[in-house]
Amino acid sequence: MSKRWLAERRNDHYYKKAKQMDYRSRASFKLIQIDDKFKLLKPGSTVADLGSAPGGWLQVAKERVGERGRVVGVDLQPIEDIPGVETIKGDMRKEETVMDVEEALGGKADLVLSDMSPHISGSYAMDHARSVDLCEHALEFAQKVLKPHANLVMKIFEGDMMPEFMKEVRSHFKEVKLYGPDASRSSSSEIYIIAKGFIG
Repeated sequence: MSKRWLAERRNDHYYKKAKQMDYRSRASFKLIQIDDKFKLLKPGSTVADLGSAPGGWLQVAKERVGERGRVVGVDLQPIEDIPGVETIKGDMRKEETVMDVEEALGGKADLVLSDMSPHISGSYAMDHARSVDLCEHALEFAQKVLKPHANLVMKIFEGDMMPEFMKEVRSHFKEVKLYGPDASRSSSSEIYIIAKGFIG
């Protein structure tokens, strides 16, 4: 990590705000902004969060679904415990991890969140392709676990494979939109797919 990157992070509004509010990452504010706009996290909901380390989205999800809600997080990296949240260390590209998350959910989900991101290679075309691949795994998982009319949020890097993938998402949901939260870094090519009303 460069000194410049570290300095920019220290001066970052959302980084400072996350520290003040005891959120594990500035990414918490991306989910807050997504949910404030689209109203996806409801009290009592069952939520799966894919790519959830260090746990910023899990904290927000648990706050918003409340005591009666169920939140399960999975990541390649271990996630420090969060009260009321079940976490799994595993790879969502592997069937055994998918089965572990399904078991932890204990039934169908109201919402699948995916903030999964590839390791950045420096090749934009490669990073975009890997991002789409992760989204395909998230979509496949969502088809297995979502209740009828439930919702899905996925981070994707913009690029030439997006239109075809968006067509696939639209075949499974009533309403699909793209949204860029203010909390995303201005230098980032990430955008979020908001898919509402699962139809199978």
